[in-house]
Amino acid sequence: MAAHLLAHEVADLCLGKPPLRSLSVSATIGEALASLKSCEENCISVWDCDHFKNVDCICVGKICMVDIICFLCKKENVNSPSLALKSPVTALLPQDSVLVRHVQPSTSLLEAIDLILQGAQNLVVPIETRFSGSSRRKLLQKSSSTRGCTLHNGRKFCWLTQEDVIRYFLSSIGLFSPLPTASIDALGIISTEFLSVGYHSSASLATEAISRSLVDQTSVAIVDEDGALIGEISPFTLACCGETVAAAITTLTAGELLAYIDCGGPPEDIVRVVKERLKERNLEGMLEEFEIDPSDISSNSSLSDEELPSPTSSRSSGGRYNKSSSYSARMVRRAEAIVCYPGSSLVAVMVQAIAHRVNYVWVIEEDCSVVGIVTFANMLEVFRDQLESMMLGHFD
Repeated sequence: MAAHLLAHEVADLCLGKPPLRSLSVSATIGEALASLKSCEENCISVWDCDHFKNVDCICVGKICMVDIICFLCKKENVNSPSLALKSPVTALLPQDSVLVRHVQPSTSLLEAIDLILQGAQNLVVPIETRFSGSSRRKLLQKSSSTRGCTLHNGRKFCWLTQEDVIRYFLSSIGLFSPLPTASIDALGIISTEFLSVGYHSSASLATEAISRSLVDQTSVAIVDEDGALIGEISPFTLACCGETVAAAITTLTAGELLAYIDCGGPPEDIVRVVKERLKERNLEGMLEEFEIDPSDISSNSSLSDEELPSPTSSRSSGGRYNKSSSYSARMVRRAEAIVCYPGSSLVAVMVQAIAHRVNYVWVIEEDCSVVGIVTFANMLEVFRDQLESMMLGHFD
């Protein structure tokens, strides 16, 4: 069984993946923003290419909307976001280049997992074209018309992510029995260190935590005075809001930010609050740059004080987090955290995370207090250990 699983190469997990959209390392942040708005992908790869020196192109990182949002929220940029957007895109790239790693299509699954556990978020894999004749020509014509797709070293590339590997294990989950039915508590994969901010705290205080959650591929919990989970500031959710959410983060509390990102469009009353506070703080540059389009405002989301989200609004009448709603949080309340319990099985949490396209699930007690968080990286460690045990058992 282990031999069957480990016989696969990363190329097998990349079948059907679209080629990467790319951006030159010499581009500006404004150009990165325009590129992100024109595509459906959550992030864009950044490449360093010097064709005059005939040096191989290298993917040096990736940029997503949340990188730009956090950059615009910095103290030195809030007064003049238009000037900040003229900064080089390299200002958004972390110093640690381990987040993106190049690998060959023949790289083994085990090697790929090790790279991910060492900190890689995305593995850059050359796309192999296993066709010939007319089929190959048609495929090349189709891929060459892909908007924003660029050849590097005469080849196209795709991402391999943590989610891809977890999906692969889920498709073969029966081979790992009885591991999948074990509770996440029993497996010891609940991380008790997590990012959080108080419900009544200024959202701007969470900017650094949001940046950190993007690197860790997690989220920032919003908790009340008792440590109960109210919601989350998720990079995934912020990316759906666009760069205008930078003005909301700068002016609102964490609780108010929940309402801003929670209704399918910023509520008119909260938009008014953002504008007023920008004026009070003399942030006219941000006000002009991020004038909210009325078409983006939720048509029925004019909220009274009584309707603003409270620290108890995400729970059922019994004071507990509603289990059924947590499974459809992305469709119902985008800022409502996806939750499970210490006794939840590994496979249930895997399915839950994949269904909501997140790399983590919050772990709470019956009283909604936060126990910790389970991430795809935590899960991959367990599968990595299990594969090693299976291999040893096979050779024995």
